[in-house]
Parts: sequence; C-alpha cells; structure tokens
Amino acid sequence: MCEKSGNHFGKDVLQTEQTTHTDANFDHVEISECRDTNTVCNTRLYRRRWLILCLFSSYSLCNAFQWIQYGIINNIFMKFYNGSSFAIDWLSMIYMLTYIPFIFPVTWLLERKGLRVIALLAASINCVGTWIKVASVQPNLFWVTMLGQFACSFAQVFILGMPSQVASVWFGSDEVSTACAIGVFGNQLGIAIGFLIPPILVPNVDDMNELAQHISIMFYITAAVASLIFLLVLFVFQEKPETPPSLAQVALRDMATTQYSYLASIARLFRNKPFILLLISYGLNVGCFYAVSTLLNRMIIEHYPGEEVNAGRIGLTLVIAGVVGSLLCGIWLDKTKTYKQTTLSVYLLSFVGMVIYAFTLNLGHLWVVFLTSGALGFFMTGYLPLGFEFAVELTYPESEGTSSGLLNCSAQMFGIAITIIQGKIIDHFSTLAGNIFLCVFLFIGSIMTVLIKSDLRRQKANSQSQTEVIADSSVHPQDGKSLPVKEVKM
Repeated sequence: MCEKSGNHFGKDVLQTEQTTHTDANFDHVEISECRDTNTVCNTRLYRRRWLILCLFSSYSLCNAFQWIQYGIINNIFMKFYNGSSFAIDWLSMIYMLTYIPFIFPVTWLLERKGLRVIALLAASINCVGTWIKVASVQPNLFWVTMLGQFACSFAQVFILGMPSQVASVWFGSDEVSTACAIGVFGNQLGIAIGFLIPPILVPNVDDMNELAQHISIMFYITAAVASLIFLLVLFVFQEKPETPPSLAQVALRDMATTQYSYLASIARLFRNKPFILLLISYGLNVGCFYAVSTLLNRMIIEHYPGEEVNAGRIGLTLVIAGVVGSLLCGIWLDKTKTYKQTTLSVYLLSFVGMVIYAFTLNLGHLWVVFLTSGALGFFMTGYLPLGFEFAVELTYPESEGTSSGLLNCSAQMFGIAITIIQGKIIDHFSTLAGNIFLCVFLFIGSIMTVLIKSDLRRQKANSQSQTEVIADSSVHPQDGKSLPVKEVKM
C-alpha cells in the first residue's frame, strides 16, 4: 500500500515526508515521499512533462497537416495530376485505411517498447514521407505522391492514439484530461494549418510549371519542418519519468509484466459493454468529422465557386473552434470528473450543429457558413479528447494505448465508409442530402451515448488508494501532524 504525495493544486491529502534532491541536469527538486510499514512509494511531477507533451503535439501537428493538404485544394490537384476527385480524396482517405490493419501491431509494440520507440518511429517515418513527396512534383508522378502520403499515413498509426498514453504516463491525476486535450490539440492545430496554408501557397493558376513550383515550395517547407522535429524527438524525447505521477500509474508499474497479455486485454475490452457502445458512438462522430473535412472543398466550391481560399478558412474556423472546445472540455473534466454527462452533452450539440450547418450551407452567405462551421467544430472536434478520456476511465487498468487505438480504428473504418458514401450522395443528389446523411449517424451516436453505463474505474482506483492511505496514516501517525505537500518538479 502506498501513500500519496501532493498534487499540483497543493491539496494536503495524505501524510508525507519531504526531502530534497539536486540533479546534475536540472534545478533543485523536491521529493514527496510516502510510506507505510511495508513499502515506500513516491509520486512526482516533472517540469519536463510539458516539454514531452509539446514534442508529441509538434510531430502530431506536422503529420495531421499532411492529411488534409491535398483535400482542401482538391480541384487544383485534380488539374495538376489529371486525376478524378475520387482519386484525390484517397490521398486523405489513405490515412484512414492504413490505420486499420496496422493499429494492432503498433499497439503491441507500444506495450513492449514504450513511448520513446513509438515517438521515434512516428517522427522518422513522417519525415521520410515528406521527402518522398518532394520528389513527386510532376504531373505523371501521382503514384509517388501517393507513396509519400502512404508513409505519412503509416506514421499516423504511431501518433493518433497516443495523447491519453502520454498524459497518463507523465501527468498527475488532476491534470490528465487537460494534458490529453493538449495532445489532441496538436493534431487539431495541424489540421487547421492544413486547411489554411495550402490554398495560400498553391493558388489556382493555369500554368502547369508555375503550379508545380508552388506545390514544390509547400512540400519542401513541410519536409524541413518534419526533419527538425525528428531531430528534436531523437535527442529530447524521454520514455517515462523515473517516478510515476499518480497512484494509478504506481499500481500499473507494480503489476508484473508476466500478468499482461495483449490478446487477453483486447478480449476483455470487447466484453466491456460500455466500452463497445463508446467504440461505436465515437467512430460515428469522428467518422462524420473526417467526412466533412475531406469533402469540405467540394461542398464549398459547389455553392461558392472560386472560393478555394475561403474554403480553407472555413476549415480553419472549424478546427480552431474545436481546439477551444477540446481545451475547455479537458479542463472541465479535470475539475468535475463528469465524463458521461459532458460526453453526452457535447455529442448532442454536435448533432444540433450538424443539422444547422446542413440547412444553412446553401443560403449564399459565406459569413453564415463561417458561423455554423465554428459551432459545429467547437462540439464535433471538441469531442475527441472526451472520447479518449472516457474510454480510459471505462477500461482501466487496460492500456490507454489499446483503448485509444481501438477508438481510432473505429473512427477510421466509419470515416472511410461515410466519406465514400457521402461523396457519392453529393455527386448524385446534393450537398444537403449528403449532410442529412451525416445527421442521421450523429443522432444514432447520441442515442448510443445515452446507453453507456458510467463506470469510472480509474477514478475509483485513485479514490480507493487515497482512502486506504488515509486509513494507514491514522494507524501510523508521524509526530501527530500532516505535512503540507508541494508539486514535485524537475
């Protein structure tokens, strides 16, 4: 049994002893140590955790940018590569397709090798993909740009499910939801930049040599940024803190590795009914977001011809509003722990936002589209970290990487199907019919979210540990008083 050291809000929860330590590479460090008669355990929060989170968000941003950089100027790449809109759509959908078969071996590798190996693979493969695309700037080299995009999509498998894992491994119990939201923020910001920058760097010009030059500049900038991020990950990214940040992580580290079986973990997750409901509802919500993002250029250009730049700005509005929603939801969860209530509320508002967007897109006023896109993005994109964190709560002590990987696998499968079907509906009917199609799926997902039983296992584990330690501290008092606890930083 272990006693808890203080959290970063300075709450005096349990008895502790404080000592000091000076590391050669860091400033003075406080160590909050907890004891009972049998064991000694520490929980510590390191300043380095913010650097690790920033690095993760950076290579996630770079990768997410490339997902949408073709789709948002779909008509321009159709002209350059002389391909169909469906072929250009696959430059985005390949991100979804690649994820499905590779997520299980990647999650297994995460459990065996840890975060640093996964981070290095993600950053290096993403970097290779960007340089392949640099060599694809000729109208007859569509297959080369698809190869480079495949490499980047493969790198995404090592990224997409990691925010909750990074948050749990490095952050305390009162800040994991906020940290997860910041991790998702990197991906969302990359998508936002992907909506904004390509229409500016690659204008719709008729001269093919000039167009090739613009595309080449975009690819070279991306490759340079990816190379810099890879070097930073190589020399700075750390596997995990020496001392766990929370009692839940203490318990997981104490679990013998021989007791863990990846296949058994998968089997347990598929027997977890609340998680299965979340798995499907999450896939529906995020799949609809993928469809809207991939087909946004086509929907905007149909009603507002020649507005490629504004299509990118609308996509930017969609995602930036979602970034704000994600961060606010993460902070709210850390404060309230109301996982189901918050998830359900955001899901229902995503459905309402989709309905409003669908019926106002063709009104002929771009400012209305900006407004409705912002509202839709705030809730639909803001749902992403909620799903991750709710899954971790429902499935503890299973690995965060496993549960997040399954959620993303669901999202990719639904994303491919919904994107293809909505694209066909838009081609044969109208954008309104295609968006109503999305509304139906979001309504179904809302109903499924209502049915999820809120079994917050991680919160129970932390509460139980604290209760037991308080009981121990009453049996083993230290000089009859409790010492205040400060955040431990390195």
